[in-house]
Amino acid sequence: MITSPIPPVVPAGHLAQMEQPVLALPSGLELRPWRVSDADALVAAAQEPAIRQWNRLVVTSQTEASKRIERMHERWQNEQSAIWAIARPDGGQAVGLIGWGDIDLNGGSAEILYWILPSGRGRGTMVEATKRVTQWAFDELGLHRLRLCHSVANPASCRVAAKAGFSLEGTMRSALLHEDGWHDEHLHAMVHGDI
Repeated sequence: MITSPIPPVVPAGHLAQMEQPVLALPSGLELRPWRVSDADALVAAAQEPAIRQWNRLVVTSQTEASKRIERMHERWQNEQSAIWAIARPDGGQAVGLIGWGDIDLNGGSAEILYWILPSGRGRGTMVEATKRVTQWAFDELGLHRLRLCHSVANPASCRVAAKAGFSLEGTMRSALLHEDGWHDEHLHAMVHGDI
């Protein structure tokens, strides 16, 4: 077996050994692990036009939503993603989703993904949540580079990226297939030490 002279940025097993934390937000909301009881929120998100426009979220039933929530927990254990529900404390219903997908512990990177239902919009919640999971990814998980990608036709996500401190690095042409065709995407990023 050939070993690399470059050590992994985060050792394998680090994420799987961690218990997924509950992270408080300044607004009084919290980021917590998804629960099977949150299945209604996933079904609602998949039907909400703005979420469907920018996310490839296909959930048509409670059963599908419950399976997706189970996969979120499996993917944490498999060190592939770290996904939280944005919710009111004390067992409140989820109003959004945020987290890290495409986690590469060896290379020290991940890509953020998020959406929020209309009931959670308009109060800066997504900017708060993005800042909080970014801090966690750097300080607790130990990643080095984080990406935020969005369609160039989605100015709301561009504002979230800028307000959360992610630098615009460029445009990726025809980078993601949405329901209405291929979209160019902005690539924003932050590296450890930027904040």
